[in-house]
Amino acid sequence: MIIPTAYLPPVGYMVHIFCVEEVVIEGHETYSKQTYRNHCNIYGPNGKQMLVIPVIRVNGNHTSTKDIRISAHEPWQKIHWRSIQTAYNNSPFFLYYQDEFVPFFTRHYDFLLDFNTDLLLLLLKLTKSTIRVSFSDHFIHSSLLKSREDMVSKKNIYNNSPYFQPFASKSGFISNLSVIDCLFNLGPEAEGYLSSQGVTSYK
Repeated sequence: MIIPTAYLPPVGYMVHIFCVEEVVIEGHETYSKQTYRNHCNIYGPNGKQMLVIPVIRVNGNHTSTKDIRISAHEPWQKIHWRSIQTAYNNSPFFLYYQDEFVPFFTRHYDFLLDFNTDLLLLLLKLTKSTIRVSFSDHFIHSSLLKSREDMVSKKNIYNNSPYFQPFASKSGFISNLSVIDCLFNLGPEAEGYLSSQGVTSYK
């Protein structure tokens, strides 16, 4: 399956790739703004909270995703990690997994695709997935182009079944957050949860 890159991807994205044995990350597409390529949503004390990686489109609107650079003009890594800590410090498995994620918010990355891919590989490892990951060597246009774009479009809603969330008593269950919400709250059960979800819930 051909997929776009995503930053700490939403549950719906992970559910789709859990249904296949291999994914090909499309890096030659023209980069689209306002998607999960550089955004993710977590569940903070005040509800859904968006985290955004600042990026530089070196060729303007014609920049390929593989050429998107991460801006170093603001301390976004420190801000994101502090937000994640605040959101999940009381989750059952945050302390168990946190050391795996710390390097991503301290180590320097030049390119968004590299950063996202390393994070995806970590998420697959932590969920005991054997899915193989490779990269396209040219832009792959197919009849499924819209479907794969839906995976990272913030306009589409994926409805996954409820699980425990620490702030749900205040704001209710929030669907399709970053998969770290699922991982920090379900721990080892996240693998089975993701495998059990349907892939037709986009609308």
